[in-house]
Amino acid sequence: MSRLPVRLAFAALLALAGPAGAGEQETHYDRISLSASASDDVENDLLVAVLFEQREGQDPASLAAQVNRAIAAGAERAKRVPGVKVQTLDYRTTPVYRKEVLSGWRVRQSIRLESPDTAALSRLIGDLQSSLQVQSIDYRISEERRARAEDGLVKEALAAFGHRANLVAAALGRQGYRLVTLNVVTQGRPPIQPMRMRLMAAQAVPPPALEPGTQQLEVSVNGTIELKPGE
Repeated sequence: MSRLPVRLAFAALLALAGPAGAGEQETHYDRISLSASASDDVENDLLVAVLFEQREGQDPASLAAQVNRAIAAGAERAKRVPGVKVQTLDYRTTPVYRKEVLSGWRVRQSIRLESPDTAALSRLIGDLQSSLQVQSIDYRISEERRARAEDGLVKEALAAFGHRANLVAAALGRQGYRLVTLNVVTQGRPPIQPMRMRLMAAQAVPPPALEPGTQQLEVSVNGTIELKPGE
């Protein structure tokens, strides 16, 4: 039986074993973590309102029928207003207890209205308050406007990050840097507190006075750079 020469066999074993220290953690020097951000106040362009109908009594089937009629009528009225999106929300039937004794039932359902036409939706809310109660009204930024604003802020934040990285490299006498990791995070300030309103006993209610206001959008960039050797 033929045998490999000793030198060839030893070389083969070295090749299988791989380079010395291959499994060890590689150590990197001259790495610096940096962060930068950009923000802007963006005007809200969507008005969102949630209205509801609620009834209490002894007969849950009769209560459900009353609530269904009120919500259906409100939704039909809202659908006739151009640009208003209509969505029915949670429907709940819950028992009502007094002194730990079942005394009746409560049936409730909500309807959500959304529109970029503040004036039209404001008038609609005033009309619907004759039959429905207002749970909340608040302003938001549409997805289209948010995307455009965030695209611009991403560019600003990246430019600020690059400027800061070059500043650090120059201050330490280095020829530049290379990017190791980079994270881009978008975030917005929570929307304004929704306005809470109460129905005035079946009276004509004027449209609420509304101002859209703004929300602050922010994009932050954080990452790690590795400085190049100096001269």
